[in-house]
Amino acid sequence: MSPAPALDGQVALITGGARRLGAAIARELHAAGLRVLIHHRASADEAAALAAELNAARPDSATTHAADLLDLAALPGLVAAALAAFGRLDVLVNNASTFYPTPVGEITAAAFDDLIGTNLRAPLFLTQAAAPELRLRRGLVLNLADIHAFRPLKRHPAYCAAKAGLVMLTQSLARELGPHVRVNGIAPGPVLWPEGAMDGDLQARILERTALKRMGTPADVARAALFFVRDAPYVTGQVLPVDGGRTVGGL
Repeated sequence: MSPAPALDGQVALITGGARRLGAAIARELHAAGLRVLIHHRASADEAAALAAELNAARPDSATTHAADLLDLAALPGLVAAALAAFGRLDVLVNNASTFYPTPVGEITAAAFDDLIGTNLRAPLFLTQAAAPELRLRRGLVLNLADIHAFRPLKRHPAYCAAKAGLVMLTQSLARELGPHVRVNGIAPGPVLWPEGAMDGDLQARILERTALKRMGTPADVARAALFFVRDAPYVTGQVLPVDGGRTVGGL
């Protein structure tokens, strides 16, 4: 199928785009005709490999840029990199995230600042930096939240609070940036297990709590991202759970 003419040549900046969900979204948007800037912090090899893969499919359609999203001074440089590489920016995908437990009694200021910084502060300030160009292009901001923004995950209060804040930020920015910029979100459920060991029994219990009784895939999230980019011009301020019905299941 040919790329949709409306998307051909548009540009997406995807934070944390080298691996996992970010890479899946990069591939999906690229296949639909967008050019992509793949942001990474430490995954330089993975980012370069993904860019090479995409450029082999369509020359000069992907590039990479390294930045620490906790460094607010570096965020305008991400937008500048997209403009330097491609001359425009149409879609900002705030995907990069940190995730780890912070049980009460063990929460440190450093952990709190890291989780809030990556999952909430960086999306706000990067969106602010990108807003002038996105207004010009009547563009889209897409925030990757989490179903645990709505249903708390035990031992992760700082992470859950950050993602809940990202949901409200999505709604607030939709009002602030309308009518020229749409702002939406995706709240994935069990589509990828966290890196590191997770007990098989726990995985089974999590899947049992979904209405569909099975795990999703990164492609499910990537297709939702493409929906917001291509097929939802009258949708803003919404967060779509992609969770197999987890949010309607039991606790």
